[in-house]
Amino acid sequence: MILQALDAYYRRKQADPDPAKRLPAFGLEDKEIPFVLEIDADGKLLNIADTRSDDGKKKIGQRFLVPQGAKKTSGVMANLLWDNAEYVLGIPDAKKLEKSRAENKEADYLARLLTMRQKFREVITDLPDTVQADDGIRAVLAFLDGLTPETLAGFAALADIEAGNPILSFRLHGDLGLVCQRPAVVVATAVQNEDAPDGVCLVSGQPAAIERLHPAIKGVWDAQTSGANIVSFNLDAFNSYGKAQGANAPLGQAAVFAYTTALNHLLARDSRQRIQVGDTSTVFWAEEAHDLENTMVDLFGDPPKDNPDKNTDAIKALYAAIASGQFSVGGMDTRFHVLGLAPNAARISIRFWETATAADLAKRIAQHFDDITITHAPHDPTHLSLFRLLTGVALLNKADNIPPNLGGEVLRAILEGLPYPATLLNLAVARCRAEQKPTYARAAAIKASLNRFIRFRNSPEKEFTAMLDPSNTNPAYRLGRLFAALEKIQEDASPGLNATIRDRYYGAASSTPAAVFPTLLRLSKHHLGKLPPGLAITRERLIGEVMDGFDAATFPPRILPLPDQARFALGYYQQRQAFFTKSESKPQEQTP
Repeated sequence: MILQALDAYYRRKQADPDPAKRLPAFGLEDKEIPFVLEIDADGKLLNIADTRSDDGKKKIGQRFLVPQGAKKTSGVMANLLWDNAEYVLGIPDAKKLEKSRAENKEADYLARLLTMRQKFREVITDLPDTVQADDGIRAVLAFLDGLTPETLAGFAALADIEAGNPILSFRLHGDLGLVCQRPAVVVATAVQNEDAPDGVCLVSGQPAAIERLHPAIKGVWDAQTSGANIVSFNLDAFNSYGKAQGANAPLGQAAVFAYTTALNHLLARDSRQRIQVGDTSTVFWAEEAHDLENTMVDLFGDPPKDNPDKNTDAIKALYAAIASGQFSVGGMDTRFHVLGLAPNAARISIRFWETATAADLAKRIAQHFDDITITHAPHDPTHLSLFRLLTGVALLNKADNIPPNLGGEVLRAILEGLPYPATLLNLAVARCRAEQKPTYARAAAIKASLNRFIRFRNSPEKEFTAMLDPSNTNPAYRLGRLFAALEKIQEDASPGLNATIRDRYYGAASSTPAAVFPTLLRLSKHHLGKLPPGLAITRERLIGEVMDGFDAATFPPRILPLPDQARFALGYYQQRQAFFTKSESKPQEQTP
């Protein structure tokens, strides 16, 4: 199903009326090439063009359509008219050379280097005679035959090439495209990739030449930089019924090219159809051009610094589409696909796969934002991005401390309309206790997790609202409100305190209330005596209102289990926010 959907997406992009948006034709691939060797018709090197541009701290080379690369294993296998500096120029890789010297294998490495150069030339000479008559091919062969150390001397780019072993290709002087993009080469590449059928393709259901080794998928976060595979068999233990490697999952060469090209396009660095959540690289696409393809990044990602309202605008547009029953581009019944990928050594794990109509998906995403909506300070963002939600429950609020599977599981819960993983609630409560403070992100995670638990278990418990709910009689929620009220009384009585009862007692109050609340209530009487009469009466009324929801026989509870600790945190947070959002005649209270 996944491969069929990717194959369909490839065919859709191949038919795009805008040539700039089309994916490479069969036999070609999009490749970053930092340096281009510009040669004349006689093979003389005129220039080494540096195609790189600054992208933050890193220089990124220009991307070109080139013949599809060989599936390189431990042997020597060259690509057609492009490859790294070892193959093209015979320049040693600095790291490999140093390693070979340390292992006393320098002679072996240099011999292999010579073989690599020979193989690079053989791939070109294996082209049909009609193609070798092309001016560009003749120029490349002449360059390779006449290559000496003096050929490269004096070019500024040589130092970078020697240091980094980058990808290189050729351009004939006067041409705009590369030699490998000349019409004769492109036609020959497509013909060479069409082998005789030897099986039935699982994607198309038609006879096809079965691909033995699939091209690598690149762009999955923390996977091997050289790429990894979704479909691969490399040990005898994986063989079955006498079938080995690609025959275990027979896919035609065209289908393999289609799904790998489509997936690499979706995972590209500049793709607008991918988001990174924890260790899960998530891509999404529709069966036709659709609004959601371009707005999913804005819905779940952090807004750019130069446009902080971008995700808010995207969420408003999503709600508007649901209310009106139509998107500006694409239909409500358009099938939408979301694929979550995670690294697994040389392979890629499928973290989740969801297919739904655009209408269903939009409603589930909107429900997520409804669930995490909670009162907050004016300076906080209106909507929490998924990244901020996850870092809010992580140690030190750092992305590196988000548990590996959590991001993918939360996103899966959103897209499939399922309860959030228990880990999200557990972490939010644990961080509240550890830091003695429920924050915006933690309170949002707690409210969303509790409400989905209530909803999916058909519990009689009332769902929690975004604002303070005085009518909620849950004991743990009321205890949190009571703790916030007692803290506010202390702050009113002693303005400018460096530490309040929250800093000393939050952990115990939220887990073993009976151990601390009698003491806190006694202290509050002392603090109330310091307040002006009017404010003291207001605070006493609040204490009375909160206490009215308790059973005198069981107050205060001896312990609170973790779900009740979550309700405590939510009650505390919302009561604190109520203090600072409630209109008062005197601006004596500030944002927490």
